Amino acid sequence: MRKGMVALALGIGLLGGTIAARAGDDELRHNKIKHVLLISVDGLHALDVANYVAAHPNSAMARLSNHGITFTNARTPANSDSFPGLLALITGGSPISHGLFYDVSYDRTIYDPANTSCSGGAGNTMVFDESTDKYNAATVSLNILDPATLPNYINGEGKCTRLFPHNAVRSNTIFEVVRNHGGHSAWADKHPAYDIVNGPSGKGVQDLFTPEITNNNGFDNTVSVVCTAANDELKVNAVLNQIKGLRHDGSKGPGVPTVFGMNFQAVSVGQKLSNDNSDGSCTADTTFTGQHGGYTDGAGTPTAVLAYGLSKTDEALGDMISALKAQGIYDSTLFIVSAKHGQSPINPAKVNKPGHFADLVAALPDAGSSPAASLIATIAACTTGPCGFLIDDDVVLIWLPAGEQSKTAEVAAYLNANANALSIEEVMAGKELKLRFNNPLNDSRTPDIIVQPTYGTIYTTSKKKNAEHGGFSFGDTNVGLIVSNPSLDARTVKTPVATSQVAVTVLESLGIEENELDAVRKEGTKALPFIFSDGDADDQNN
Repeated sequence: MRKGMVALALGIGLLGGTIAARAGDDELRHNKIKHVLLISVDGLHALDVANYVAAHPNSAMARLSNHGITFTNARTPANSDSFPGLLALITGGSPISHGLFYDVSYDRTIYDPANTSCSGGAGNTMVFDESTDKYNAATVSLNILDPATLPNYINGEGKCTRLFPHNAVRSNTIFEVVRNHGGHSAWADKHPAYDIVNGPSGKGVQDLFTPEITNNNGFDNTVSVVCTAANDELKVNAVLNQIKGLRHDGSKGPGVPTVFGMNFQAVSVGQKLSNDNSDGSCTADTTFTGQHGGYTDGAGTPTAVLAYGLSKTDEALGDMISALKAQGIYDSTLFIVSAKHGQSPINPAKVNKPGHFADLVAALPDAGSSPAASLIATIAACTTGPCGFLIDDDVVLIWLPAGEQSKTAEVAAYLNANANALSIEEVMAGKELKLRFNNPLNDSRTPDIIVQPTYGTIYTTSKKKNAEHGGFSFGDTNVGLIVSNPSLDARTVKTPVATSQVAVTVLESLGIEENELDAVRKEGTKALPFIFSDGDADDQNN
């Protein structure tokens, strides 16, 4: 029989008795997990994990795999942008419940940041990226949000007020639930807009650290894998301090967090860079400048640029393992490594960058006479207000203007008729879209049309990147997932799972009822298989 979490030492209480165990479940009540360390390595595919562990048998990922369950068929539950990807991990849901499709999206009920009276017609872009930071005179982020950049909305009291990122999240998070049970929470991520982890209460994370990775109109760390890894190291040091019971900055803290973790960017950037440090702005990068990032082939062989991102990330994971052992809490910590999203394409031969979607539509032979093409042009030209929105990467999300949603079928039919010219794989709209997401006629956030391009297509002319995420392709949504603890034997599970199941697994490992998550009650998310129960020892390992 294979050991599961049920075999963890009996009789040891949770958090010194601060978190109540689940009533009636002896197996979970007597486990010894006191801490969960959740790591998102953006861009990390299941293939990357398999290749890296095979090539580096003494690596941190290999050590975690040797005492953990590796899920090779894990997928993000919806589109693979960073916001819905992270929210899947911490809410247990998808945009159906948490309501966010992208970090730059649209809401039919909000207003422009300058419209502080919420007057006129509702509907505006909902921007939560580096442009919402507060900056100093040197265009360096102060790593806090600037309320003046945030959209406005009418709150439950009828007042026009700022919509902070956490206000936009419709489902509570594991951090909020753990805090309600007396636990401590911490997180580190790439923009101050990751205030989303605080959840609807705004109080989910007690120690939130968000060193900006991409200064708006300033220095961009992501131009180089070396500078990106250095930015990651800021967050790694924060986690190492938290493992010591300190706050992220090394000041006195309340003890080791119950649930904590961070986001890594070096792998994602290593995958995306067409040419590392192309403008030479990362002066620390004396090794990879000018080299191509991504993969050398369709089998996932990393270039030197990507290999550096993988090795620096693995080195940091090793530092965390060592720190947990030094504090004597490695055995009582559930260590989870996954990703908000993957990246596509893996195969460099599949890269197709035809240009921005609206420009491609405008170039169609009948664009000048087509009402559908004219409507897309109007949406693309919209800068603010209730005139709709279009965003493209390796997916296209289209929100039609106020009063124009009745034309959804007409626009979708036009796009389908021109699928080859527009590099379209699928147009999701109408009944098909409603089978997967909330009805856009009833939900202010749901796009009217979602376009999935042919695999490898990125709607851009940028020479800076050769991969992207955001869509529904296998490369975008298939991510690495390792759930590790010294009491677990190595196991490979090929059963399809969703990253939203991580949130349920986190709570169950701490003996907390998973139904305390809003998304779980709405979407019925279950814990990952084989964590809390045994199964056939060799049914999936081959």
